[in-house]
Amino acid sequence: MNRICTICARGGSKGVKNKNLRELLGKPLIAHSILQAKKSGLFDVIAVSSDDEQILQVSLDYGVDYIIKRPEELASDIAPKLPAIQHCVMQVEKLKNIEFDIIVDIDATSPLRTIEDLKNSIEMFESHKDAKNLITATPSRRSPYFNLIEEKQDGYVTLSKPLKNNIVRRQDVPNSYDMNASIYIWRREEFFNANSVFTNRTILYVMPEERSFDIDSELDFEIVKMLAEKRGTLE
Repeated sequence: MNRICTICARGGSKGVKNKNLRELLGKPLIAHSILQAKKSGLFDVIAVSSDDEQILQVSLDYGVDYIIKRPEELASDIAPKLPAIQHCVMQVEKLKNIEFDIIVDIDATSPLRTIEDLKNSIEMFESHKDAKNLITATPSRRSPYFNLIEEKQDGYVTLSKPLKNNIVRRQDVPNSYDMNASIYIWRREEFFNANSVFTNRTILYVMPEERSFDIDSELDFEIVKMLAEKRGTLE
């Protein structure tokens, strides 16, 4: 069973300028995900997709197998990520004349995952023969049944998921999770037909909160930097 690891990294970022090249523990942010994938020994091919030439060059410097220039229409602020991953895999398959059985995407802006997270999530997915894909998340800090609220059109607020029954203990409601954008896994037959990361057979790999920060703001970056420095290494 052969596997490809994709890492998709746009050049533009409004929340954190040039975040994929921002230095973290002495390396560009994207380098940590590349080195995790390489050191895991799990992948036949590692590929980076980007619209930015500097990101592509840095990726080559850190040893990826393929760099794929992302088309402009897949690199805008409003472009969804899944088509960019599909484009990357298709281009590598053409270049290498191969079809991959398992597609794994890891996010460059979620570098706190560990190599064990990669190994365990892939093992979990491949052992679930009926699963179409896997996503990662962490237990939510706010429950939609108790303290996550949303604003209605009339300006008033309500619980996101109000309960019909009089349940007063958080332990009695379904578990809820925050997606952490760290690892996505698909089987080939589902991957190229997918238009969402959710299917009728999506499974979940749960990660702790301290490995689940996704960098979308300067505050996120500072939190990730603090946790990375505490660990001392991200590979």
